[in-house]
Amino acid sequence: MGAITRTLANNITTGGVITSSGINNNSLSSVTSLPSGVGGKVLQVVSTTKTSPFTASISASFTDVTGLSATITPASTSNKILVVCTVNWGTSTVYAAMLKLLRGATAISIGDAGGSRTQASTSGMTHTYDNNRGLNAAFSVLDTPSTTSATTYKVQIGIPEVSGGVAQVNTSGTTGDLDQAYIARSASTITLYEIAG
Repeated sequence: MGAITRTLANNITTGGVITSSGINNNSLSSVTSLPSGVGGKVLQVVSTTKTSPFTASISASFTDVTGLSATITPASTSNKILVVCTVNWGTSTVYAAMLKLLRGATAISIGDAGGSRTQASTSGMTHTYDNNRGLNAAFSVLDTPSTTSATTYKVQIGIPEVSGGVAQVNTSGTTGDLDQAYIARSASTITLYEIAG
């Protein structure tokens, strides 16, 4: 492209500053979507914050954490959902508690199967015989639900190794919700971001 001549420069600038009348924006005003192959725009955000405690009896299976789920309806099957979770929990045993993220009834963001190992999104264990201590987990996954139907993501908790005792969310693993200053009451969240594909 050749250099801008003085005459042309004088027509589109005033004192060296480009004026709005010197810019043709017809091509910009007709843009209604991102070019093909360009994505990453956040289209909507859905979030749930759970502040109340939740107690689950420990068993061989995982249990839904009541109130820790969120539902989103994607605008396109090519869009992705970024799921971000922060969960505070504890157990009344010295065994590792496990958290699992699900899309509907399908577990996502879990480890590969390996022998008798339990597939989970994350896990943790309180200090030996100190179930007044709480645990924290923050994890995320970029999921591709490939649907435009309402889709629910939820968190489950479990300690598959043992039976008896409890696992608790938003408080420590002490059996029952004891009213003591050294036991925290915390909050957990699940947030969904729809990302343009």
